[in-house]
Amino acid sequence: MMRVDHVAVVGGGFSGVLLAINLLRHGTVRVTLIERRPDRLGRGLAYGAAQADHVLNVRAANMSALPDQPRHFTEWLQAQGLGQEGSFARRRDYGGYLCAMLDEMRTAAGERLTVLPDEVIDLTIAEDGAFLALKSGGTVAADVAVVAAGNLPPHDLPALVGQQRPAYVNDPWAADIGEGLTARDSVLLLGSGLTAVDCALSLESSGFEGRIIALSRRGLSPYAHTPTQPYAVRSDRPNSPASALVHAVRARAVEIGWRNAVDELRPFTQDMWRAASATERSRFLRHLRPYWDVHRHRIAPEVAARLDALRAQGRLEVRAAKVVASRTDGDGLKVDLRPRGREAVETLRVARVVNCTGPLGDLRRVKDPLLRKLFDRGDIRPDPLAIGIDVDRQCRAIDANGDAQERLMIVGPMTRGAHWEIVAVPDIRRQVWALARQITSAHWVEAEGL
Repeated sequence: MMRVDHVAVVGGGFSGVLLAINLLRHGTVRVTLIERRPDRLGRGLAYGAAQADHVLNVRAANMSALPDQPRHFTEWLQAQGLGQEGSFARRRDYGGYLCAMLDEMRTAAGERLTVLPDEVIDLTIAEDGAFLALKSGGTVAADVAVVAAGNLPPHDLPALVGQQRPAYVNDPWAADIGEGLTARDSVLLLGSGLTAVDCALSLESSGFEGRIIALSRRGLSPYAHTPTQPYAVRSDRPNSPASALVHAVRARAVEIGWRNAVDELRPFTQDMWRAASATERSRFLRHLRPYWDVHRHRIAPEVAARLDALRAQGRLEVRAAKVVASRTDGDGLKVDLRPRGREAVETLRVARVVNCTGPLGDLRRVKDPLLRKLFDRGDIRPDPLAIGIDVDRQCRAIDANGDAQERLMIVGPMTRGAHWEIVAVPDIRRQVWALARQITSAHWVEAEGL
């Protein structure tokens, strides 16, 4: 068994910080945590770029960062006077919670934790360790390197390639997406999911009084959380193929409500994904994913109320269509759309287009310098569906030859190809907790590996 005394964690967002904390909690290893944006340390993109009115999509009771301490976040929230277990806490407050955890660990771990405000520009793996080159000119040598890349920026749709700011904004989390707009302007959001919801709220909060059009292939929007009735939770994993599972969930929804029918699958979704064939996974992504997303990833009731108000005022419209072309028109853009189910093309004149299509998953199109080098060198490869980085169940990166690497691991959303459900806090916290215990051999100490 490989001895691990020093772990280098690349990326100081939620996944990276929580992995570092768990490594220090469960073992005696040294940890070097490297984050290129110190202002995002502990917060990452999800909580570092959040606006003041952005709230979590899950109630506080389910948002503990520690799976072995389920009330950890609730107790912190109550102690700060910021909410209670039924609250949909502000994302900024959740970022504060993670930073507080890291600060506590810095004090407790002492010299075992080193936090570097730097960028890893290269990472090479050898038989005797992992070696990281820093932008500052320094180097870090560790026994194991774990890359926590987080969510990568969305890619440009072919019809928008070449368009520039301010008419086209590729960063949906930018604070200035409403800058310079007037009440006579229209904004087109490419996508109608959670990212588009955030952008619509940001536009409204910035004082924008014009029209917002959210566009996606099927025109689906996330549903809202509502109070649910108690029910007998299933204890067995469904074994049906995806096609039969749809019918089973519909039947179950009649009995216990669709929210409960979806939620009770959560303990099993990763195992169901792993058990599915490549054909079934591909079919799910092609046909069922949009419907799964809007039912599974729901929004807070207060957010749904704000969106309903915008719709009632005629300021928000969700449309099902495909963008086929765009061209500059003065300070704005003319965008050609093909509505779903129709052949005729419509032209929409907007002052701004914001890319809300969601995080990039295809490693072959990634621009991140470190991931690009690792990919080009064959140290990492795309998963079979090209929705992330290929890893095994132990988070070990699979290289171009198909071999799992003991000294290079990947955590967080970019492992979705292997785990599917790995974008929300409950899933990531379990992943990094398990990996930390694996690296530190804590699972053997407590006989979990027997």
